[in-house]
Amino acid sequence: MVDINKFLDYMETQQPVTVGSEILPMFDELAQRALKITFEINSRYHTPDELRKLFSELTGKQVDESFRFFPPFYTDCGRNITVGKNVFINMCCRFQDQGGITIDDNCFIGHNVTFATLNHDINPKHRIDMHPAPIIVNKNVWIGSDSTILPGVTIGEGSIIGAGSVVTKDVPSYCIAAGNPCKVIKYIDKNI
Repeated sequence: MVDINKFLDYMETQQPVTVGSEILPMFDELAQRALKITFEINSRYHTPDELRKLFSELTGKQVDESFRFFPPFYTDCGRNITVGKNVFINMCCRFQDQGGITIDDNCFIGHNVTFATLNHDINPKHRIDMHPAPIIVNKNVWIGSDSTILPGVTIGEGSIIGAGSVVTKDVPSYCIAAGNPCKVIKYIDKNI
């Protein structure tokens, strides 16, 4: 039987998850756990302290008292999310975090942002196989509403992702990037 530590260690390797893999049953187990906790988060009003406690339970990590988020919030795993200090996640965000999502300090995540850390195999005969890759959001990033961040993307410190963007590749530090696919529009003077 695979425990959570072995699952997280395997996801960190970025090796495929294939049919018959001992890791695969954990996907269902973690999804059921996440559904239960997110239903509690989304089904009634909670104070900010109660929400932090529920988010900590969801991730299995104590979040800082400066962390805030507005429900509803959706995930099909929960245990591979790490958030720093002064992070704010707005309403209707979806985190597919099996591959790992790290959001560093002082980040703002807009309404309806999706983080996807899994891809299916491009070979139709192996389409059910999944390929995990982490998403890393460095310090002081603002991700605009309705953006989608795809597997393996790193967003550099101090950058802004324009609303409605589809981020398919790494974004450098201190820039404004937008579009589908997301591209750098201009750089930000980090000394202002």
